[in-house]
Amino acid sequence: MRAQWSSGNGSAHTNRSDERERALLAGVARHERTDFEALYKLYHRPLERFLFRMSVNPDLAGEIINDTFYVVWSNASRFRGESRVSTWIMGIAYRRALKALHRSRTIAKLEDDEAFETADAEDRTNVNRELEDWILQGLNELPTEQRIAVELVYYFGHSLEEIGEIMGCRASTIKARMFHARARLRSVLSRLSGETAS
Repeated sequence: MRAQWSSGNGSAHTNRSDERERALLAGVARHERTDFEALYKLYHRPLERFLFRMSVNPDLAGEIINDTFYVVWSNASRFRGESRVSTWIMGIAYRRALKALHRSRTIAKLEDDEAFETADAEDRTNVNRELEDWILQGLNELPTEQRIAVELVYYFGHSLEEIGEIMGCRASTIKARMFHARARLRSVLSRLSGETAS
């Protein structure tokens, strides 16, 4: 369930991916449209999913993604290279989403994840579907900041330090959020499976 551009095969894959993204971003800094389009295509779906998890409705998510890429287009030359490109872009999207949610004063509940599943979803077994439904239900019950931290670690492959940078807090705060999120998820999953939490 990781995003297509996240590290699923170790640091070598992450380094190659980040090198490619840095090259695309350098092209964007030179206002090369083909590089901008490639970077947009690379990040559109992961950003959609991330914003969806923040309880952003699809229309607002589209606006936030466009705003995020406007910032990327306008400020690509200001990227200092101190973090991964994905950390920088996710941070922009996160801050834009917080502003948009604050302005609208409405945070929608998570909807069914079906719209964002891959084409091979039909091949999943009933057991996998049930487990996935339990996990999604568990994520729905987490406070927003814990849910975002879990998403960024497990679905997007970011480190605690990178998530701290994205969310504007210390890595130790993210570590605490992850600890509490895991405990809460364990309790929810035990309840859903009919077992008592240990």
